[in-house]
Amino acid sequence: MAEAVLDIKHWGNNLGVRLPAAVARAAHLHADQRVRVEVLEGRVVITPLTDAPATLEQRLARFDPDRHGGEAMAAPAVGAERW
Repeated sequence: MAEAVLDIKHWGNNLGVRLPAAVARAAHLHADQRVRVEVLEGRVVITPLTDAPATLEQRLARFDPDRHGGEAMAAPAVGAERW
């Protein structure tokens, strides 16, 4: 079992902890991986998220026309486009 005693440090307006390589390896974590951080029963739990990219259906389900400005092709023609 990989284990370490670490200090929490300021990182901008946030707090951060650097994970030693042995701990990251044991938890199958890698740089730029997305994780979920939550507090469960007073403990901080870090759970790796899957690296699988979202499918087209998942992306379309998250699309909000009000937030993203409506139709993608709503801008007037700026060149030699033919509609």
